[in-house]
Amino acid sequence: MNMVMHGFPVGLEMDVIYPNFQVSLRLISNNQLRFEIKDGPFARAKFVDIQVVPLGNSIYAVSWQEEDGATVTNVQDYDRGLVHSYATLPDGQFLRMSGTVVITHPADVVFDDRPQHNKSLVLEAMTALFQRHETSAVERLYAVNYIQHNPVIPQGRDALKALVADLSQDVYYEPGLMVAEGDFVAIHGRIRGWAEVPQVVVDIFRIEAGKLAEHWDVLQNEVPLMAELGGISMFGPGEL
Repeated sequence: MNMVMHGFPVGLEMDVIYPNFQVSLRLISNNQLRFEIKDGPFARAKFVDIQVVPLGNSIYAVSWQEEDGATVTNVQDYDRGLVHSYATLPDGQFLRMSGTVVITHPADVVFDDRPQHNKSLVLEAMTALFQRHETSAVERLYAVNYIQHNPVIPQGRDALKALVADLSQDVYYEPGLMVAEGDFVAIHGRIRGWAEVPQVVVDIFRIEAGKLAEHWDVLQNEVPLMAELGGISMFGPGEL
């Protein structure tokens, strides 16, 4: 059965540039591809049946076995434009290679899974740092050259880690509405203990290579709801 797997770029044609040779790939469907090696000792062209396993964040494990017994597994990383290939040849020789991707024909339908993955990353970062106060999450979730646009917080990941380590136990963040597009995520929330009164904040992040790379924020003291005026609260935990 030829079903389209959500996110897998069916129709994509690309050249994968390995250190010693080049492979052309055409993703015919989620269960078949064509590869061609034009030069060198591995030169050949074949259609092969494949199995595709999504690994998250536009990364797929694509594996197949050829008629001569050779087996190949490609880890195709479309976020970074890389293919990591692991092949066992009929004579038992094992090849382990990484190559860069050059797109020669776009996919038939373009899926972008980044917004959902990026929202999960931002939610984990905000709750890990400002709910659970986990300093170890900084290195795991933030880029080494992290850029901070809040003028009262020093630049870099180490400064952020020090900030989290010094947080009062009264600091507690509540996440709310999130909006994501491409490499950007905005999250609306409320933070207690950061200032004398609870504050409502919008944090904006830019994500690069699966980590938080840049940050902007706007904070406002929370104004209590005045029911007699028919007002609506500035923040509600039901937003998420």
